[in-house]
Amino acid sequence: MSNERIGVVGVGLMGHGIAKNLLAAGYPISVIAHRNRAPVENLTNLGASEVSDLSQMAADCSIIHICAPGSPQVEAIVEALLPSMQNDAVVVDCSTSDPTSTVALASKLENAGCHMADAPLGGTPVQAESGELATMVGASEEVFARIQPVIESWASAIVRIGPSGAGHKMKLLNNFLSLGYAALYSEALALSRKVGISVEQFDSVIRGSRMDCGFYQTFMGYAVEGNREAHKFTLTNALKDMRYLESMADEAALANPIGNAIKNSFALAVAAGGGGPEDYVPHLTDFVARRNGVDSG
Repeated sequence: MSNERIGVVGVGLMGHGIAKNLLAAGYPISVIAHRNRAPVENLTNLGASEVSDLSQMAADCSIIHICAPGSPQVEAIVEALLPSMQNDAVVVDCSTSDPTSTVALASKLENAGCHMADAPLGGTPVQAESGELATMVGASEEVFARIQPVIESWASAIVRIGPSGAGHKMKLLNNFLSLGYAALYSEALALSRKVGISVEQFDSVIRGSRMDCGFYQTFMGYAVEGNREAHKFTLTNALKDMRYLESMADEAALANPIGNAIKNSFALAVAAGGGGPEDYVPHLTDFVARRNGVDSG
């Protein structure tokens, strides 16, 4: 076991599983409460230490994981950590963030004698709890070698993509595909019902065919079984990620019409009332259906 002490900022749907698996691997960890105390209390019962503020976490920890909604929150957290961070400490951003922001934060941390790694997550909260997440890492080779054993406690698939920012670029491409599936499935289900084909009939053809995949199966857990928590990733986060993808495409001077169409599908759903903390990606089917005069019940 190394001498690293690990901090985790954001112990929600994904961060709780990460922290729990770090503890199980024998790492001493520090956590901090935000609004929901339940996961913090669960982790302290398992052996984690709770810190009162980010300055204390920065002073105590050599590697700090951040699981936050997006770049504005990550930037604010890093600003709060930076004055008290240990020399040679590493920030591991597990959020899906804007790569431009990530590269700027990496430069700021390097100037302060610290390091930045982006390790956005692939998988679900269930996989986070079981330590079977995937992650695509942006970091120097030296920093990656240092943090890889730590990440192995909570991820079963780890790929270093390149320097800081590369992991977040790859994550946006990954989410471009997955959220594109969600938009396609939602529109296809609305159309199928509009022309007299039930959700069950649609699913009986697609499931097990070449069009089937793991994402389809979790997504359809809501459409077929009515499980509102089949895929707990919010519509607002999906919209945020597609906006980041649009920004990345703009910076690369790439025409991105399909990405724009996917973004607009989520934007319309959020504008129609899907911006709540329990409005998840599979619920997009309801918003697309209602927009087209199809009963979503």
